[in-house]
Amino acid sequence: MLERNVTPPKMPFTVTPRTILIVVIVIVVVLIGMSSFFVVDQTEEAVVLRFGKFNRIVEAGLHFKLPFNIEKNYNVPTQVIQNMTFGFRTEKPGVTTVYSNKDFPQESIMLTGDLNIVDVEWIIQYRISDAKAWLFNIENHSKTIRDISQSVINQLVGDRGILDVLGPERNAIEVQGQEMMNEIFNSYKFGIRVTTVKLQNVVPPKGPVQDAFEDVNKSIQDMNRLINEGKEAYNKEIPKARGEAEQMIQIAKGYATERVNKARGDVARFDSVLAEYRRAPNTTRTRLYYEMIEDIFKNEKNVELIDKNLKNFLPLKNLTEGQGGTR
Repeated sequence: MLERNVTPPKMPFTVTPRTILIVVIVIVVVLIGMSSFFVVDQTEEAVVLRFGKFNRIVEAGLHFKLPFNIEKNYNVPTQVIQNMTFGFRTEKPGVTTVYSNKDFPQESIMLTGDLNIVDVEWIIQYRISDAKAWLFNIENHSKTIRDISQSVINQLVGDRGILDVLGPERNAIEVQGQEMMNEIFNSYKFGIRVTTVKLQNVVPPKGPVQDAFEDVNKSIQDMNRLINEGKEAYNKEIPKARGEAEQMIQIAKGYATERVNKARGDVARFDSVLAEYRRAPNTTRTRLYYEMIEDIFKNEKNVELIDKNLKNFLPLKNLTEGQGGTR
């Protein structure tokens, strides 16, 4: 029977306590290196804690910290504009935004100042302005922001009638909402600043109420359209009438000027004739008589003048001359 060598083969290297010590030292160095450096992005600030207590805030870049959790870093996106929606949710943002089909009436249904119900959907945009306050002063960030925003918008909507909320007061609600939210967040030392409040959709609740308000809005639109049409007709006809009136006034003024000038000319002519008449009455009277007769018969033809005082003389005249005879 053949004998087999069961002795294990020799290792290519000898494991000695020194080798083990070197390996442990290398591992410790690697762990120290991995836990001693951290990177802060360009859109972030890092809050560094030492034994759980605030130590410092560092800007973007590569930074060193004490290893083995002696110091911990928390990166806070201070340069990123963050959104929060109310009354609806966004499932997939992008070029074609996909919205959730779920309703959130506990956020959007509100009571107006004239005791009507309105469904308001809105968004806020905010930016973290103080990384330390953001981490230490508020425990539940999302819930606190949501509660404060809902409270402010509910107050502003409750101070106005439903028609104002649906129409002319929307911009005022947005501006005042942003100011009031920032005041509250600053009083709480929240460490954020609201940059935008935007009302997305403001409508009455679905059902008969919404149908009635749509009819009212349609009537208002028709009223505004008719008013605009009336103003357009007014602006078209009034200037035309004013122009015609001005034209008539100018014609009347021209006619008046013409009549006055003619009257003045007649007066001047009369005065001139009167002066001549006073110097030579008979001559002037005869000349005026001839001028009058000439003016009367200037457009007549075949006219013969006979002295009505002619006596003892029979004037001979060809009575058949011309058509119509002699006058």
